Amino acid sequence: MGFLTGFMEFARQDPKTRDPIERIKDWEEYTIRMEESQLQKQGARCMDCGTPFCHTGIEFDGSNVGCPVNNLIPEWNELISEGNWKHALERLEETNNFPEFTGRVCPAPCEGSCTLGINDDPVTIKSIENEIIERGFDQGWVVPNPPIQRTPYRVAVVGSGPAGLAAADQLNQQGHSVTVFERDDRPGGLLMYGIPNMKLEKGTVDRRIQLLKEEGIEFVCDTEVGVDITYAELKHRYDAVILCIGAQAHRDVPAANRDSQGIHFAMDYLKTSTKALANDPNQAEIHAGGKHVVVIGGGDTGADCVATALRQGCERVVQFGKHPASPEERDDDHPWPLYPMTFKLDYGYQEAVEAYQEDPRKYEILTKAFRTNEQGQVTSLETIQVQKVWENGRLVTKEIPGTEEIWRANLVLIAIGFTGPEQEVLNHFNLKMDERGRVWTVDGTQDYRTSEAGVFAAGDARRGQSLVVWAIREGREVAEQCHQYLIGESQSQTESINFS
Repeated sequence: MGFLTGFMEFARQDPKTRDPIERIKDWEEYTIRMEESQLQKQGARCMDCGTPFCHTGIEFDGSNVGCPVNNLIPEWNELISEGNWKHALERLEETNNFPEFTGRVCPAPCEGSCTLGINDDPVTIKSIENEIIERGFDQGWVVPNPPIQRTPYRVAVVGSGPAGLAAADQLNQQGHSVTVFERDDRPGGLLMYGIPNMKLEKGTVDRRIQLLKEEGIEFVCDTEVGVDITYAELKHRYDAVILCIGAQAHRDVPAANRDSQGIHFAMDYLKTSTKALANDPNQAEIHAGGKHVVVIGGGDTGADCVATALRQGCERVVQFGKHPASPEERDDDHPWPLYPMTFKLDYGYQEAVEAYQEDPRKYEILTKAFRTNEQGQVTSLETIQVQKVWENGRLVTKEIPGTEEIWRANLVLIAIGFTGPEQEVLNHFNLKMDERGRVWTVDGTQDYRTSEAGVFAAGDARRGQSLVVWAIREGREVAEQCHQYLIGESQSQTESINFS
């Protein structure tokens, strides 16, 4: 490394953020880019491990270990410490199609597996990654790179989220003609409408989409497969089809009066809020202005709902989770190099604390019923405290008698995850499903072929709800397998590029 003792001489430094009270007045990104000198010191903290875990990209015991796309992290950390940004960009683009997305929204399993994190704060890998790609755009180093020649093969990619975009990018670079079908009005999938603007500005997504268009990828929006175009038509027009349709079948709350007005799925709320930004944010179809908001579900999507409700001027917002609060320090259940499930004050929670002097998170709470008025509008929730206990060798959730409570609410957002892909699409393709309702593939971990010849699946539709960075990895890997299918196994062994 360029600075062998950097990890002993420099402390970890995270990017600064905009003032919470000021930023809830707008929808712009809340983070502030770091100075070059700061980032060089942060890159110098990398230890040049003999066996680095930050780039391993595996799942172990239900947790992520290292970067799923196998970013060459120690290499570009060293290059940044030396001020060699362009070379660092070249190494970053070797493994990651969209570092401007992961550099903003990834929870950074790479940092959780950083060797320095065993007894010190890990390297700020995510911030460095984001600055590398942003500097690449600023300096004009990121430019369209269309393939030199085209093959005769045509591929349809259904879904323009991170998995679909990665698959399209890889196949296009191989020279195949790729068309991406998206049922929404703008491409980007989860990146466009599932992640709020303050975490990922939509101009950043549009910038990458435009680059892919200039490289030769065709995008067809407002087109739902199975409705506006059939599988038979796709099969006739294209040599292969890749399904990257996500896992959008919502998990619901089985409680009395669930059909009341004012109860919505979190993703519908985030989508309508983002769409409204194009015209008037106050005209969102679902709006929290002046309302008492309850978010059911303790994950990142719920946190995004909290931040969105604050910007819309809610009266109060609380977020329910069935699990206890995470520990302050890494516990024995998540030893290094597993991802550390520790307590954090995410951006939305920080904003709520500053605005209302209250952390919106309420732990170990189960919703039992919704209450409504005569017009069918939700007015409150009935809840009970729960605790997890071991019973007959299993960890089960038990209700605690006497802890019932009523919470005022006239807007309820359900953010408890997804059960898998929407079944209508799978039925239209006549695809086999696995026991969890996901797209069945020949080998659940290494193979992306479905039960229909020439049809592949990747991303959340295949693996279940996961991270953007895992979707990019799946998109890269399904593209390689589709490429081999198109050109023939024998030829692929000598000519194909290994993207995995």
